[in-house]
Amino acid sequence: MQRIRLRYTKRGRLRFTSHRDFQRAFERALRRAEVPMAYSAGFTPHPKVSYANAAPTGTGSEAEYLEIALTAARDPEKLRILLDESLPTGLDIVDAVEARTSGLADRLTASVWELRLAGVDPADADHAVDAFNKADTVEVQRMTKNGVRTFDARAAVVQLETHSEPADRPTDQPCAILRLVVRHVTPAVRPDDVLSGLRAVADLAPPVPAAVTRLAQGLLDEETGTVTDPLAPDREAATALHTADTAAAAKAPA
Repeated sequence: MQRIRLRYTKRGRLRFTSHRDFQRAFERALRRAEVPMAYSAGFTPHPKVSYANAAPTGTGSEAEYLEIALTAARDPEKLRILLDESLPTGLDIVDAVEARTSGLADRLTASVWELRLAGVDPADADHAVDAFNKADTVEVQRMTKNGVRTFDARAAVVQLETHSEPADRPTDQPCAILRLVVRHVTPAVRPDDVLSGLRAVADLAPPVPAAVTRLAQGLLDEETGTVTDPLAPDREAATALHTADTAAAAKAPA
């Protein structure tokens, strides 16, 4: 059995697709591309697809991950192209590697998010971000299936910064851009929780919903605060294996 790990995106209007919508679209793409999928046992077999930490409905993403199990070996890049062509534009398969290490989900410990706040003056955003970063705790509330839950949105935030974007024309509305690095904890702290926190500490309330995009997710480097590529270990293992095979072939007698 071969395992392939894929990175895919949710762009444009397709950021509004739910995780279940994507699952259905992806399984149709597997059939169209004639991928030799491995199936589970039992009365209702289903393709062996493992999803990891899907982004909330309504948010865009450049870094969603999944793993599929195949009954026959395929070239990861050729498989990526076939699947990408079988999915609608916006749900794009942008990377593929053969799984040569364990624990992909364990390497998804943090995310980098971009929050675009149309109609918010960058100076107001600076003030709110400064107040949030200086706070020891920022309690927010979220409605769950068990009722309203109160939790701290500050502790999981590794980095929160503002980035201003100059207006192209004098009549353009201001737009503040936030860059957020957040740990994956339980309960999960989502970008909308951080926005609730900014409202709590500085009364920052964007006039229109924020446009939120996940730029990356992976293993958090605690020293630098950066998020590393979770597929890099698989690529490194493949390179090491290729180098070892090449060296062994060179030593083999003619």
